[in-house]
Amino acid sequence: MVLGLEVHAQVASNAKLFSAASTEFGAEPNSNVDFVDAAMPGMLPVINEFCVEQAIKTGLALNAEVNRFSAFDRKNYFYPDLPQGYQISQFYHPVVGGGEVSVNMGGGTERRVRIDHIHLEQDAGKSLHDMDPDLSLVDLNRTGVALMEIVSLPDMRGPDEAAAFVLKLRQIMRYVGSCDGNMQNGNLRADVNISVRPIGSREYGTRCEIKNMNSTRFIQQAIEYEARRQVAILEDGGLVQQETRLFDTVSGKTRSMRSKEESHDYRYFPCPDLLPLNISEDWISAVGNELPELPDCKVKRFVRDYGITEYDADVLAAERENADFFEKVAQGRNGKQAANWIINELFGRLNKENLSIATTPVSASQLGAILDMLESGEISGKIAKTVFDIVWTEGGDPSVVVEQRGLRQVTDIAAIESVVDQIFSEHPEQVEKARQNPRVAGFFVGQVMKATGGKANPKTVNELISRKLSH
Repeated sequence: MVLGLEVHAQVASNAKLFSAASTEFGAEPNSNVDFVDAAMPGMLPVINEFCVEQAIKTGLALNAEVNRFSAFDRKNYFYPDLPQGYQISQFYHPVVGGGEVSVNMGGGTERRVRIDHIHLEQDAGKSLHDMDPDLSLVDLNRTGVALMEIVSLPDMRGPDEAAAFVLKLRQIMRYVGSCDGNMQNGNLRADVNISVRPIGSREYGTRCEIKNMNSTRFIQQAIEYEARRQVAILEDGGLVQQETRLFDTVSGKTRSMRSKEESHDYRYFPCPDLLPLNISEDWISAVGNELPELPDCKVKRFVRDYGITEYDADVLAAERENADFFEKVAQGRNGKQAANWIINELFGRLNKENLSIATTPVSASQLGAILDMLESGEISGKIAKTVFDIVWTEGGDPSVVVEQRGLRQVTDIAAIESVVDQIFSEHPEQVEKARQNPRVAGFFVGQVMKATGGKANPKTVNELISRKLSH
């Protein structure tokens, strides 16, 4: 199979592309509508400069060329939720040209996906067909919302690659703040172009486009089904018809929506209401200087500076907020230990309780304090987890929690030795077995830890037991 994607990303902006109307999600139907959005007579569009800047930022983050000259065109088609009867888009002179994204497929495999271009366009509204038995209703709140359409070249060869590509774009745009990537709200959608060809053939087959996919899981399912459908047609001696299709998430099948339009069907022509954009090098440089450290660079630095595995670095750098949290905890501490606690204890608890790093009950400074006491030997690993649980549910300073609840680890050798001697005297037969087979010594370690409420220093306990058994 041969795959290319057109990813529609809603620009993170408070106002629409050509009007001052709000982009707030979930507002009452038709409440975020300006005169321009409603196509009232005589109303002219005015470009939102911030949306252009967000597109430039995205292009730079995708190693793409920002075009110094850019212009808007009218894409003509009729649909009830498109009041103007045309969409203002970019066809001849997009704001961003060619780029490239490196997608990690795991196991040391990378797929490089080329970006053909990124253009800005206004979104259409939303038609609602399930609120009245006889009528379709129209909500114009989304009309005019700024979209970036990121168009890839047909460089992907499987559903897993397509899903990974969408997730990588989402990650990068969330890092730079140009799109929130919320697929559930429709803020990130993809049209999948798919064709099949015999193995070894260099000729592309006839492609079909699957519209408006807002889930990577559904993207994979749709690709699997559509590829099999096209293969079956070809093996039966038929021809695949170029068309636009929809994916039915219930049946897991694609179905025909309409014959695929070509660019001439839309009768593109330069938008007479908008001047071209002349983007200066100074503006491009200023935007580039504001870019944060991007995910791939962050992963490499985490591996180098904190001595963690690439897998752990990938997990920690998946979201910018998670990466920032890790760095606050790991700064001046054992990086591997910090990564282990964040991934296993913190992320595990957050996932279980459906929370995010922004709403975590345990702050970076609190977790750092727990790790400091663990490193110094004030508390054991088991006690550290107890302290973590207390801070999670009750809050407070971890050192105060340890002091007030008597959780400090017992490091007094004489006190621990007294407990060891008591355990030995109570289990003489086990002592003889342990002297014959050192693996039995674990029994005594467990008994001592139980007798001290888990407060005895495990290292000291093991050393004392080992020394006494060797005599």
